[in-house]
Amino acid sequence: MAKLLYEWDYSEYPGAKKYPHLFKPIQIGNLMVPNRIKYAATEENLNGRDGLITDAGVAYMRERAKGVVGGLCFMQGVYMDEKRQGQGYVGQAAAWDDKFISGLKRIADAIHDQKAVAGFQLMDCGRVGAVDIEEGHGPSTVPQRLRVFKPMKEMTNAEVKVMIQQHIDAAKRGIAAGFDVMEISGIVGYLISNFISSYTNRRTDEYGGDIRGRMQSVVEIIQGVKEALPPDMPLGIRLCSEELLDDVRGNTPEESMESYKIAEEAGVDYISCTLGWQESIYPVISRDIPMGNWIYLAKRAKEHVNVPIQMAYRLFRPGLPNEKIGAGELDIWEICRSMIADPLMPKKVLEGREEEIRHCVACNLCLARLFRDAPMTCYINPMCAHESNPEFMDPPPAKEEKEIMIVGAGPAGLECAYMAARRGHDVHIYDKRNEIGGTLNEARNAPYGDDELWTCVEYQKVMCEKAGVNFHLGTEVTEELIEDEMPDSVVLATGPAYPKIEGPGGERDNVVNILDVMSGKAQVGEKVVVWGNRKPGIGVALHLAKQGKKVTIVGKDKSAGFDVNPSFKWRYMIYLRQNGVMAYNDANIEEVNDEGVIIRSYDGYHWPIKCDTVVVSEREPNESLKKYVQSEGIELFVVGDALVPRNLSSAVHDGYRIGMRI
Repeated sequence: MAKLLYEWDYSEYPGAKKYPHLFKPIQIGNLMVPNRIKYAATEENLNGRDGLITDAGVAYMRERAKGVVGGLCFMQGVYMDEKRQGQGYVGQAAAWDDKFISGLKRIADAIHDQKAVAGFQLMDCGRVGAVDIEEGHGPSTVPQRLRVFKPMKEMTNAEVKVMIQQHIDAAKRGIAAGFDVMEISGIVGYLISNFISSYTNRRTDEYGGDIRGRMQSVVEIIQGVKEALPPDMPLGIRLCSEELLDDVRGNTPEESMESYKIAEEAGVDYISCTLGWQESIYPVISRDIPMGNWIYLAKRAKEHVNVPIQMAYRLFRPGLPNEKIGAGELDIWEICRSMIADPLMPKKVLEGREEEIRHCVACNLCLARLFRDAPMTCYINPMCAHESNPEFMDPPPAKEEKEIMIVGAGPAGLECAYMAARRGHDVHIYDKRNEIGGTLNEARNAPYGDDELWTCVEYQKVMCEKAGVNFHLGTEVTEELIEDEMPDSVVLATGPAYPKIEGPGGERDNVVNILDVMSGKAQVGEKVVVWGNRKPGIGVALHLAKQGKKVTIVGKDKSAGFDVNPSFKWRYMIYLRQNGVMAYNDANIEEVNDEGVIIRSYDGYHWPIKCDTVVVSEREPNESLKKYVQSEGIELFVVGDALVPRNLSSAVHDGYRIGMRI
């Protein structure tokens, strides 16, 4: 009989009735798991550079364990070599010595405290490792495509044997720490995938050659780890179903499916179906890829193996995983970024509180932070990486209840409003528009998935309503209104100001505002110059280019997309080229005339660009009302783009922090 760690009865929960396939048990090896939900192992850079577990790392995992409501919860993958060639992140946990067991046990205990199943992952980062040393290791010395990664040293046959034993020894430490499930990471360019791939494995010994030779080290790891595990501890592996490395002669889909079969033969109890490498030139998880785009790969995997198949990758909502599990095309819904954005996401699904979920917007800021050796943070979850600070997670009631006027119902104002109201303040939020959302109303009309950004506003609206925030829409805040209301505090969340461009004779009809363009209010000609090469300018340029217009961007920054997360920026650069958008960077518009504009380069060179319309996307801090509020002696806060024009993330984080401070 399969071992059951914890009894969970979901029968009376609304989410279990709506999504019955997500909340039914599944047997993995000799272990029974209460539901089909898994928080997948995710690095967060919250542990020490020495590989030791910290309070921050434990608290982060405890919150995710609470969210899976009895399901699988995996800690970040551990590196296993003392030389640290396999370490890919500065805050990655280690397991190369018994001294790490006590810290790892803290993670297992935190997961068990929430009655969840604790998962332990073995992860040598291979060609994307060696974060703190000068040389990585791998099966062959294939040059790196991404310059951020270190040069490679080819492992000798003896070193491969040592690496295999390191996996086995680290697995034993995971057992000693009290984990329930063991997992091997073989994805995205980490060491196991380096051995499997024809792109990076050019060996001619027993660990190279055809797919079976390239899988030999993996087979020996699986067999060695399996032998070390107790009978009721399952072993799984994460493997690429498609590498998306065709341009460098990576594995074919057929070879990838063969690797699945070989892993099953070697003894794994489940396979996590993944795709793509960090070196792939095709996008996988950014929001320009439609939700559910890759789910067919799970079905294909199930046609080749008989062990349970798990999958994440653009599966942010419960409906599709529930459907595919019911259809027998998937077994377990893996969740990664969605539970960075909202660690309690599955719990809210179970309890019928889906409207309270703060949804991931697939921006990849979390990954960008990790790759730049910084602690993880989240674009739209201000609490991420602060789980060890109770006052940050759940700020205490205000010492003095105040009447707060928030000017602007965009993301910054909404975030501030519900947080301040939760703490006991009487919060009134005003906006001259008749709808909430501020400039996100226009920004979500940009192509390539930017409509997903609106989920942030949907969440904030619900939270404001539950907290008792008072809305005053269609109401412009003036000095007279402030004088009449005389609040205790004013929060200016008015969004940015847009500078004017004047030509000979003053303002011109062919100069229009980005908001009017994105909302469809402004008439735009066939030839357009966009002034501003940051994210708003890129968004409106692509919006117009996809309508067939000839678009040129002129911007002050040295490169377009200065304010765009680097993990997403490369996608925008490709889309600009594909849509024929020309960009003049490190330049400015000096004049608008009947023919178009005159621009000036950084070195003083002038030249004309013909156009019918100029779209202003440059932004400035919004100083309106600020001096008046200060002159009246009213407590003042300025948040979001009104303070400094930035992005949605800054607006949300500003709003949260001010809401917890007032």
